[in-house]
Amino acid sequence: MNHLLKLLDMSGEEIIETLNLADQLKYETKHGIEHHHLKGKCLGMIFEKSSTRTRVSFEVGINQLGGYAVVLGAQGSQIGRGEPVQDTARVLSRYVDGIMIRTFEQAEVEALAQYGSVPVINGLTDFCHPCQVLADLMTIREYKGALEGLKLCFIGDGNNMMNSLIVGGLKVGMNVSVACPEGYRPPQEILDFAGSYAGFQLTDSPMEAAKNADVVITDVWTSMGQEEERAKREAAFRGYCVDAALMAQAKPDAMVQHCLPAHRGEEISEEVFESNAKYIFEEAENRLHAQKAVMVLTMGRQ
Repeated sequence: MNHLLKLLDMSGEEIIETLNLADQLKYETKHGIEHHHLKGKCLGMIFEKSSTRTRVSFEVGINQLGGYAVVLGAQGSQIGRGEPVQDTARVLSRYVDGIMIRTFEQAEVEALAQYGSVPVINGLTDFCHPCQVLADLMTIREYKGALEGLKLCFIGDGNNMMNSLIVGGLKVGMNVSVACPEGYRPPQEILDFAGSYAGFQLTDSPMEAAKNADVVITDVWTSMGQEEERAKREAAFRGYCVDAALMAQAKPDAMVQHCLPAHRGEEISEEVFESNAKYIFEEAENRLHAQKAVMVLTMGRQ
């Protein structure tokens, strides 16, 4: 793996390889076994969007791997003052061993990889969230024992989470159903990809999507940068709450995931959130282990 730009670039086998390594690194972490696979290596971290889990998990992760991080915020670097991304890529490549970026445009991540000479890891864009979905798949496999043949259901906006869950789920052999209102569907690139899989369903009915699901996943209705659309989105997504009535459509042992932060009472009810908290916070922890695997598989192969 040279970069992690989007799950569309990975094969199902590469996703499973990443999850297997993440499982190993988690075991070693829990048992106090050091794994300094990236000893002395530096990860440059660029944040053009605010972050809690991405910032902490990547910084802790690179330290546990024996390396260290340098953090660049949009307001404290030339990126925020309009330096071309291709120049930033070529400069940072002379200083660091890998770049993680959390930003808006997918094109910026792709340009960093094109013009730089070190691995680039997508920490989030408006188009996709590959690291989060690797952690999601890792968590599902932990609790369900396997991924192939399970039904994954996503309820909500056709955003970066839905995009990456469709791609990642289908590539590892899951059936994927998604429910979103007209006007909030995934981009055509994702629908074209999913259209080649018999196990994909797109509907505007949350109840239909959740039928016999093994895993139900949701996310906020209003993502960063969309705050002015909040009222309009709340109206559009009325009826899309993951609550007890919706979960009654899923399998009795279905688990719920949420990438956080959660707006209880909007996309997920307080009752459903708390009854699935063990899954949700294991999912949050697994960001650390999945991202360590990504760093080893990219930065460790230079």
